[in-house]
Amino acid sequence: MKKRGIFIKVFLYTTIFLILIVCVTVGLFSQQFLSFYDTTQTQQLYNSYQSLYEQLSDKSNDDILKAAQTFYNNNQSFSFYIKDSKDNIIFSTPNIDPSENFNNGSNDSRVMMTINHDYTLFAISRGTAKTDYSSLINKSLVALACMLGVGVLGAFVFARQMTRPIKRLVNDTRKMANLEDVLPAPERKDEIGVLTRDVHSMYDKLKDTISKLEEEILREREMEEAQRYFFSAASHEMKTPIAATRALVEGMIAGVGDYKDHPKYLREVLKMLSAQNKIISEILELVNLSEDKIIPAMENINLSELIRSVTQEYYLIAESREQTLNIDVPADIHCKADKNMLGRSISNVIMNALQNAPDGAAVRVWCEAKNGCARLFVLNTESRIDENTLPKLFDPFYRVDKARSRSTNRNGLGLTLVKRMLDAMNIPFTLKNTDDGVLFTMEFNK
Repeated sequence: MKKRGIFIKVFLYTTIFLILIVCVTVGLFSQQFLSFYDTTQTQQLYNSYQSLYEQLSDKSNDDILKAAQTFYNNNQSFSFYIKDSKDNIIFSTPNIDPSENFNNGSNDSRVMMTINHDYTLFAISRGTAKTDYSSLINKSLVALACMLGVGVLGAFVFARQMTRPIKRLVNDTRKMANLEDVLPAPERKDEIGVLTRDVHSMYDKLKDTISKLEEEILREREMEEAQRYFFSAASHEMKTPIAATRALVEGMIAGVGDYKDHPKYLREVLKMLSAQNKIISEILELVNLSEDKIIPAMENINLSELIRSVTQEYYLIAESREQTLNIDVPADIHCKADKNMLGRSISNVIMNALQNAPDGAAVRVWCEAKNGCARLFVLNTESRIDENTLPKLFDPFYRVDKARSRSTNRNGLGLTLVKRMLDAMNIPFTLKNTDDGVLFTMEFNK
């Protein structure tokens, strides 16, 4: 009942209203209908005796009796009698009692016709009126039953058509409350259709808002997690060299053993402080890039000249490990970028490739121009990075080989800075494993 409550209510209300209309109609028109029926019966009786009336008109007493007898002989089912002006009965059919009061209130149809101002014809139609009344009542009841049946069927169809879209809307709103998928609403041009469209439109906007809020919350959580990781990693990164620097200074102050050689260890302290100063500068630069405080100065750059200017010192590094640095960039390729940011990004990528390539390996740098864009490739041959490690390489202070990285004074911020600077310049990039080695790709609009 709860599920179909509105249908039952609409159906019952409509049916009750229909029954009331039928009852009021019967009450208002039954008396008029019966009166019309009596008038019709009387008129029919007049018509039945019209021929007798015409035969009796303008006749004498004897002729009236003969005409009445002849009429009765031919129509013995008729009942009538004739009175003269003195109220004497001059003729009566055997099937009628003249002494009976003509207006006795029975159900018989009766008619009185004046003949020549001297005689009066009293006609009665026996037995037919009651039968006709019963037939009339039966027919009326059948008609009312048919009307009521059609009305109830119409009420059912009406209630169903009225409540179906409302029930569908109720089911849809229940699903909407649970954030479930809802089928598109059928097209309707009435008020229910407008309401349904408004509800579905509101639900779509609500879903979009919730989705955006969830994405925003997830992004905030990721940022908070990234901040916690960054501060934790930065603290851990700087804790060890600060402790080492402090130990050196305390040893020199105390004059313990070899620490008495102040110039030697002061140079070590200065070297450590310079490394920490570099880390702090890079951290501040990362923060400024993340907060969009550094705006790239985009200009037209010759890619070949820029790469030659930032890679001069790397040939010596490659030779020290018997590595090969092969650069093949056409002189006519240009791109739009911040010269300082792009130069540092390319420098960090090539340096990272040389540091992670095994001794005797080759690092290739080349460029391809196609369909209005240029792609710069840096391939670290004979190398491979675990697929689970690839996304982490751009995290602050992340190192694949931490012991080796510390020995080479690498702080783990190089690729993080590359990512932030390329993102700031809207330069897409990828880092992936290939059959030939690890490939870093940048894509520029010419």
